[in-house]
Amino acid sequence: MRFVDEFRDAEKARALSAKITSLCEPGRQYKFMEVCGGHTHTIYKHGLEDYLPENIQLVHGPGCPVCVIPMGRVDDAIHIARRPDVLMTSFGDMMRVPGSGGNFFDSNAEGTNIRMVYSPLDSLKIARQNPDTQVVFMAIGFETTTPSTAMTVLRAAEEGLENFSVFCNHVTIIPAIKAILDSPDLRLDGFLGPGHVSTVIGCRPYEFIPRDYSRPVVVAGFEPLDILQSIYQLMVQLREGRCEVENQYSRVVPWDGNIVALRAIAQVMELRPYFEWRGLGFISHSAMRVKDSYADFDAERRFAVPGVRVADPKACQCGEVLKGVLKPWECKVFGTACTPETPIGTCMVSPEGACAAYYNFGRFSRQRVREASHSS
Repeated sequence: MRFVDEFRDAEKARALSAKITSLCEPGRQYKFMEVCGGHTHTIYKHGLEDYLPENIQLVHGPGCPVCVIPMGRVDDAIHIARRPDVLMTSFGDMMRVPGSGGNFFDSNAEGTNIRMVYSPLDSLKIARQNPDTQVVFMAIGFETTTPSTAMTVLRAAEEGLENFSVFCNHVTIIPAIKAILDSPDLRLDGFLGPGHVSTVIGCRPYEFIPRDYSRPVVVAGFEPLDILQSIYQLMVQLREGRCEVENQYSRVVPWDGNIVALRAIAQVMELRPYFEWRGLGFISHSAMRVKDSYADFDAERRFAVPGVRVADPKACQCGEVLKGVLKPWECKVFGTACTPETPIGTCMVSPEGACAAYYNFGRFSRQRVREASHSS
């Protein structure tokens, strides 16, 4: 099957593995961050760490859109949904993200009406069908999903729908990467750039990383050979003393991004002065809000929200996992108190979360490694 089988060829993977190993300097350790949760999923599902030499370590970044939503924003959404005239819609992976008093499913059990949808346009359809109900779309995600929200607001404005609004939680990837680079507790040699986000913003926004931080970036696709090829390109740059942005995912990602999508975002949204990220704290100009010109479609203006900051559970170490400081299995509650069925933190909720990906695809191989080391 074109664009699948040829990117999962085991022989080619072993050949790339040999090339990567040949570029390693004796005694040197390499640490690369895959920013996107989709990359983490592929790495664990296909066991790509087994194709890498021991001195190359992959760490997981904040690129899971559900994982970075703080508990306070979940509480704000539930506060809106408790109004008797409100029907809230949400993507499915958001339904189980815990707030301080439970998740959306728990809230529904207490009487709210929060429905799963596949697209914000589904929410618009619900609003048309229920003119006496205020329909609020829980908008989340990086730049990947922001254009669809913006286009939906434009459609609602064109139709004059007065019972539709969005609770905007869209975040932007560049400030998060900068916050990680400025963090004193993590040393990185390079980045696997997020493929999905880059289909919208392109590659040019990452140029500050090699320019200001002297770290190479390779925007990577999501198949196993995409990721191995991207690691190889990072290693070549380091061996040659180069430091630049490269686009491995050029079959999908345009260098300057999707101009139509970017225009839609710019028309409807603007940067917030600051926004709280789970695990990273408040980051300036790191999230979007609806512009004043479309204020009628902004749920935060239409419904007063508490905006209270809620601390994560003390047992949860999602923040350290999101920053790449800890591997999922190093969290004290991983796989015991915190599982996909009973998540304590957001990293265990979404399929793109590092903890969920490791639990589903990686924990057994990790256990085999432990047993082998103990037996030797």
